Amino acid sequence: MGILLSCHELEKHFATRTLFRGLTFAIEDGDRIGLIGPNGAGKSTLMRMMAGQSSVDGGKLSTSRGTRIALLEQSPTFDDTITVREALLAGTEDPYDYESIMLVEEILSKFDLVEKADGPVNDLSGGWKKRTALAREICRKPDLLLLDEPTNHLDVEGIRWLENYLAEAKFATVTITHDRLFLQRVSNRIFDLDPRYPDGLLVVKGEYVEYLTVRDELIRSQERREVVLKNTLRRETEWLRRGAKARTTKQTARITRAGDLKNEVGDLEERNAKKRLQIDFQEAQRNPHKLISAEEISKTLPNGKTLFSDFSFIVTPKTRLGLLGPNGCGKSTLIKCLLGLEEATTGKVKRAEKIDIAYFEQHRDTIDPKKTVLRNIVDEGDYVDFRGQYVFARSYLDRFLFRTEQHDMPVEKLSGGEQARLRIAQMMLTPANVLVLDEPTNDLDLATLAILEETLADFPGAVILVTHDRYFLDQVSNRILAFEHDLEGEPELLEFASFAQWEDWRDVRDDERKALAKKIAKGGGADANGGPKPKKKLTFKDKHDLENMEANIAQAEAAVSDLQGELAKPENLANAKKLTELSTKLEAAQARVEALYARWSELET
Repeated sequence: MGILLSCHELEKHFATRTLFRGLTFAIEDGDRIGLIGPNGAGKSTLMRMMAGQSSVDGGKLSTSRGTRIALLEQSPTFDDTITVREALLAGTEDPYDYESIMLVEEILSKFDLVEKADGPVNDLSGGWKKRTALAREICRKPDLLLLDEPTNHLDVEGIRWLENYLAEAKFATVTITHDRLFLQRVSNRIFDLDPRYPDGLLVVKGEYVEYLTVRDELIRSQERREVVLKNTLRRETEWLRRGAKARTTKQTARITRAGDLKNEVGDLEERNAKKRLQIDFQEAQRNPHKLISAEEISKTLPNGKTLFSDFSFIVTPKTRLGLLGPNGCGKSTLIKCLLGLEEATTGKVKRAEKIDIAYFEQHRDTIDPKKTVLRNIVDEGDYVDFRGQYVFARSYLDRFLFRTEQHDMPVEKLSGGEQARLRIAQMMLTPANVLVLDEPTNDLDLATLAILEETLADFPGAVILVTHDRYFLDQVSNRILAFEHDLEGEPELLEFASFAQWEDWRDVRDDERKALAKKIAKGGGADANGGPKPKKKLTFKDKHDLENMEANIAQAEAAVSDLQGELAKPENLANAKKLTELSTKLEAAQARVEALYARWSELET
C-alpha cells in the first residue's frame, strides 16, 4: 500500500501552550482513520496542518507527489449568493471543462442534490449545507479526505447515508467524530491524540472496539509502571540521603540514574493523573409521580403542515425519553408543547405544580459569548449557590476542567466542547425535576459523553433527550419516540424500546416502500379511486411466524443469556481476542431478539 502522507516528530504551539509534540505517523491508501482525543488536544489543528492550511512549528510533514487532499471543515462556509451547482463546480479543477460539468452532475445525483442544485446554498438547512460541502470536496477528486465532525447538523438518516457512502469510497479518510457508532462503522484504524500517551498519540490498527481494549491495557500498564518506579525511586533516594559520594564511575552513574528516574516518575504522574469532569445535576425538592401528562395533543403549523396528532404520553421520574427524527420534523416543537413554551393545536397538557425544568438548548442561547467564563456562571461576586452551599466560583469551574487562564476569557474564544461544558455547569446550578437536552452531544469529547451518560442514568428526575448520536441515545433512553410517516405519507409517532429496534423496523419499512413504489410503477399500487390498496391478510408464512414467535424469542433470549455467561468468565475477560469475538456474537444475538420483537409487533398489528 502506498503512503499518502507522513509526519515525523510533528509539533504545534498555541501562544505559550504546547498542543502536541513528537507526533510520528503515516497515512496509506485504504486507511479509514478515526481521529479522537479530548477537547483542546489539537485534533482540528492537526487536520488543518495535514491539509496545508496551518503551519508546522516543528518536525516534518510531507505528502507523496500528486496526492490530492480535501478538507471538510466542521463549519463549512460558502459565498453569499452561490448556488449548490456553482459551489460544486468551484471544487473542480476547471469549472468550464466538460468533464468537470459531467462530474458535478453525477455528484449532484449521488448526493440527492438535483432538486436543490439551482437554489442558493445559504437557503439550505444545516444538514443539507454539510452534504453540499462534502459534495464540493468530492469534486476535488481527493486521494485523502479529511472530515472534521461530519455528523454535526446531520439527522439520523443523513448519518446513515454518509456511513454507506464512505464505506464504498475509493479514497482514504481521516475523520474527527465523537459519534461512537459512526466511528465503529467507518474506521479501520484509530488515532487517539492525548498527552497521556508517551508519544502523545496512540495508534491502533482495527475498529473502535479493538482500540478500547488496547487503550485500557496501555493505561493500566502505565499505572503499574508508575508504582514500580516510585518504589525504585524511594530506594535510590534513601541511598542518596545516606551521603553516598560520587567517588567511582559506578556511583556517579547511579546518582545520574536516580535523577533520570525522578524525571520519568514525574512524567508518568502527570500522564496518569485522572482529570475527571464532575457532573452532578440537582434534583428539585419536590418530585411528584406524574410530572407531565399529554392527552391527545396535536400540532399543525400555520401553513397547514401537521407535525403530530393524537399524541398521549406521561412523563414520570425515571422517564428517559429519546426523540428521533429528521431535521424539521417537530422534535423541538413537541418538547415546547410539553413544557408549556408553546400551545398544542388540540388536546391538553397538564404539568405538576411548581415543576422545575433545566433546559440545554441546541444553540446554547443561555450563554453570553461576550461575557467571560466566570461571569457566565455568576453575574457578580465570587461565589455560586450549589446544593444550598456557597462555593467559590473559580473552584466550581475546576469541576469542568477549565484552566485558570480561561476563567477570565470571553466565551466566544472557547471551543465548541468547552462551551457545551459551560452550559452544563450553568444547568447544574438549577434544581430540576426534568432535564431537557436538545443536541447536548455536539462537540463533547468521548470521555465527557461517557460521564454524562452515567450522570443521566443516576438522575432521580425525568430526562427528555434529542440527539443524533445513536449510541448516546441508546445508552440514555429507555423509550424512544420516532417521528415517521406511514406508507401513505401521513405523519405518525411510533414508540420503540431501543435504537436497534427502530433500525430493524426502519429496514423493514424501507423494503415496504420500495415494494410499493414498484407496484405503483406497474400500475398496481392504488385502487380505482386513487387511494392505497387495502392491507392484505396474513400469508401462510406470516401465520407460521406468528404461531412460533414466542418459542423463537425464548430461544433467541437463551442464546443471549449463554453468551453473557461466557463473557463473564475470567478466562475470557483476560483474552482480548476471545472477548472481541464474544462481544460481536452477543451484539448480533441481541439484535436478533429485538428484530423478533419488532416482527411480532408487526404481525400482531
